[in-house]
Amino acid sequence: MELTATELWSRILQMVQAGLPEQAFRTWFAGTTAVALSNRELLVEVSNDFHAEWIEDRYGTLLEKAAARVVGRPLSISFLPGESPPLPQLPTVDLTDSLGPLQTTADPRLSPSPTRPNPGLNRRYTFERFVVGGDNQLAAAAASAVAKKPALLYNPLFLYGGVGLGKTHLMHAIGNAILDSDPSKKVAYAPSEQFMNELVTAIQEGTTAAFRHRYRRMDLLLIDDVHFLKGKEATQEEFFHTFNALYDAHKQIVLTSDRPPKEIPGLEERLISRFQWGLVADIKAPNYETRVAILRKKAADDSLTLDAEVIDFIARSCTSSVRELEGAIIKLLAYSSLKNLEISISMAKTALQGELGSRVSGGTPGITPERIQEAVAKGWGIQSAALSSKRRTKDLTVPRQVAMYLIRELLNLPLVQIGNLFGGRDHSTVIHSIRKVEETVVVDPSFERKVQALKDELSRLV
Repeated sequence: MELTATELWSRILQMVQAGLPEQAFRTWFAGTTAVALSNRELLVEVSNDFHAEWIEDRYGTLLEKAAARVVGRPLSISFLPGESPPLPQLPTVDLTDSLGPLQTTADPRLSPSPTRPNPGLNRRYTFERFVVGGDNQLAAAAASAVAKKPALLYNPLFLYGGVGLGKTHLMHAIGNAILDSDPSKKVAYAPSEQFMNELVTAIQEGTTAAFRHRYRRMDLLLIDDVHFLKGKEATQEEFFHTFNALYDAHKQIVLTSDRPPKEIPGLEERLISRFQWGLVADIKAPNYETRVAILRKKAADDSLTLDAEVIDFIARSCTSSVRELEGAIIKLLAYSSLKNLEISISMAKTALQGELGSRVSGGTPGITPERIQEAVAKGWGIQSAALSSKRRTKDLTVPRQVAMYLIRELLNLPLVQIGNLFGGRDHSTVIHSIRKVEETVVVDPSFERKVQALKDELSRLV
């Protein structure tokens, strides 16, 4: 007798429940729902990203062993976050292809053509609005080349880097430039999660043929955050064939990730190989000069006048990402409007105090995240750069957790910003790291002495 996804998941949970504490089972499994089942994979919906990551890390092996016992063969189990924000829809595809584009007399420079499909692109993300610096020069040049000659130079183009550094901006800029040049081009932008969710829906509704046709007829396919494909075997299988179909048809593919292809865990070798066929380019955190240029550009775009002293202050305080810089400008605008004050250096320090923590208040002027990372790396006998790598070996995990803990303790930076300092890790990972250190110092006196010695050493920099 064949089992439905719901029936299979229920049997798996019955098997694992006996071996788990009641509180743990209730916390992590009570609200889960099986949503799709294929020959290779069971898809289960959970509450959010952190929930998905926790179950995969802590219980993934246990669950897959139980699944194999139920069905009599290996079966992958993947978890979908159920509280993701709404994602833009792909353009509706006319499966008959019998009608050409409608004609219009509207000036395309003033408004989009009424027949131009909505591929989910942000029209504000253009090459003109992207500030090029030494940290992103190769990626920007490659993106521009792809927009001018799609599928001829770099196919696929794979951009990687931390959160908020401009990968998605460049991806959208490519799509916007191609559509501006030729509105008849078929362009689709989709985060990898959307690709996966649409595949799940297609499997449920029996519309996989239409799903495949939609993606495989594109002239330009833009897939964001492909690292979320890790461990999703059914989705990787579908994407593999979609990639091949587009590549063989000489259509352009652009991908982004928070790490290079070889460092994405749980990604099939055949996909890693294909992702490296074209150009792999990284984007690093902007240096001081680039940060100043970004702030000037953002201020000009928002018709905002900023003194050089204010720009210098923000550029030296916000070092982790472009998104942080833009957030500082937005907060200054809001504060200035609410308080009816002109923007000055003193006002900027007051307005951004909560955003930038002790770097604004002046409590620990000699301590920076970089100095904390260097001190921790020296204490554990490793390279400082290794703390931001994606490797999770024990010799790196502990000092990385200590560095996150000390940055939070001494600088009180936002969790997201701390995550960006360590290769774009999310805030839930930072929370887990801080709690782990707090728990360990209580039960391990030698560890507590080592952490306290580092804290004392850094405090002398004030």
